[in-house]
Amino acid sequence: MRRFSSYLQTALHLLHEYDGGLPFALYLKTFFSTNRKYGGRDRKQIAALCYGYFRAGQALKGISMEEQILAGYFLVSNVQTELLNALRPEWDAMTDKSIEAKLKVLGCSTDAFHPFPFCNELSEGIDAQAFSLAHLQQPDLFLRIRPGFIQKVKQKLTEASIALQEPFEHCIALPNETPIDRILQVNKEVVIQDFSSQRTAALIAPLLKAFPGKIKVWDCCAGSGGKSIMLYDLVPDMHLTVSDVRKTILINLKTRFKEAGIQQYQSLVADLAKEAPPLAEASFDLVVADVPCSGSGTWGRTPENLKYFQTDRIAYYRSLQQQMLGHVVPAIKKSGYLLYITCSVFREENENNVNWLCTHHGMEKVEAQIIKGYAMKADNMFAALLKKI
Repeated sequence: MRRFSSYLQTALHLLHEYDGGLPFALYLKTFFSTNRKYGGRDRKQIAALCYGYFRAGQALKGISMEEQILAGYFLVSNVQTELLNALRPEWDAMTDKSIEAKLKVLGCSTDAFHPFPFCNELSEGIDAQAFSLAHLQQPDLFLRIRPGFIQKVKQKLTEASIALQEPFEHCIALPNETPIDRILQVNKEVVIQDFSSQRTAALIAPLLKAFPGKIKVWDCCAGSGGKSIMLYDLVPDMHLTVSDVRKTILINLKTRFKEAGIQQYQSLVADLAKEAPPLAEASFDLVVADVPCSGSGTWGRTPENLKYFQTDRIAYYRSLQQQMLGHVVPAIKKSGYLLYITCSVFREENENNVNWLCTHHGMEKVEAQIIKGYAMKADNMFAALLKKI
């Protein structure tokens, strides 16, 4: 009993001291690195208590923080635990029950329980209740199998006794703790890429495969290159330009591209919020803009945002996105395409920006959709394909 009470008090201390300024995973890592008395088992238990608290969002107000921590831990647990058995044995007996049953024990109903506190800001088509409750579970790890490696990858996973699910062709879902690097050649055989990110390819795959001649593509917010590798796997013979505001991440991209076998491409540092890069105007057949955003579709992985995100940041990101898009659109050929992507669930960053592009920048919406990862233990994204008229 004393050990588990100590875990609870440590979690309480951490959460009182944390202010949301850093990703909680980094904050936790720093804490444990300076407090080495905690062993691996201790760290895992304390982290689980903290993340259970975060996953409940702001839906457990009205009770003490200590009770919120325990209630959140109870809601996210699906097997009996020593900690609950010691501190809340009546809850421990119900860890395998439905969320509805657990909430009833806590005196709540699913209709009134909303871990995600910004449901009024959601894009159209999102089931607010299902999306909100999905934050109580950690998303899976998703891999995209690269062309030519399907059988090899499945064989390696089978030999390692790794259970997998296949949401669709070339996509596999694994438990988050799966040691992929020890089993597979990441970037060569598989790419670590969320389910929803992989689904964005559905909007442009028919376009790429039917395009006459060698297509000229600019991945303007390339990050470490995941979507560029996906584009390459769809159409290897293309003129590819990648850019990002962060020089260091383009170094990571270079390493990934080498592992992925991509050799012919142009790379440049570009701060699209300030100016257009030195590229020829109206020269690209396709621009992919996976823009910086609130990340609200990925908070299942960083649930501290359910507590600390402020709604005024939505307007900040919308403004940033519009500044960037204003410097991107001139680089698209007439009748060329823009694939606009966010990992946000907020309509201000999604549908409203598509409407803004059509109204102010001569674009025409071809297709737009929310990719509902919450039904798949995955991230949630928005993707829109627009044509320049």
